[in-house]
Amino acid sequence: MDETRQKIIDAAMALVRDQGFAAMTTKEIARKAGVNECTLFRKFSSKKEIVLQGVAQDGWRANITPEIFKNISWSLRHDLEMFMHAYMDRMTPDFVRLSIGLRAPQIYAETAPMIRAVPETFLRALIEYLNAMAEKGRIPKADFDTLALTFFSAVFGYTFLRASFQDTLSQIGQETYIAETVALFVQKLEAV
Repeated sequence: MDETRQKIIDAAMALVRDQGFAAMTTKEIARKAGVNECTLFRKFSSKKEIVLQGVAQDGWRANITPEIFKNISWSLRHDLEMFMHAYMDRMTPDFVRLSIGLRAPQIYAETAPMIRAVPETFLRALIEYLNAMAEKGRIPKADFDTLALTFFSAVFGYTFLRASFQDTLSQIGQETYIAETVALFVQKLEAV
């Protein structure tokens, strides 16, 4: 990809993150990229095309992949903490805000699969892990779909709230939150 196209994509994605897709204009994208609007339209047909090309780039995704959940020790507490850390390390406040900006009705049909891939990957990896733990006899069988969804909701909720409100809503730090949340889930699984 040529340098000018990449500058335009980076400018557009930063604007989506900072103000949302609907609010940004091609004039703002061009200004932020350091090009004129004519150049922008020689390279792309629309701001939608720019953003969709940005969404396809690794640098504009949180890269929540199955591989990040492979560092398993078969210790429930350790592994659940690893799941939370792996997600929170990649789903930065910038990626949370970008995800929100990509939900505009004008582009959501095209961006939804990328956005949905994050929770799908997390849930699939966690359910597989919990099933493997049960097969090894390390935890009892349970409704792992519901437990995984609840666990993901806890991870997502904390990450979203921290990205949105920093520490003004709660002073609970990430490490404390992870330790306490995992302790609750371990306690639940041990009680089953």
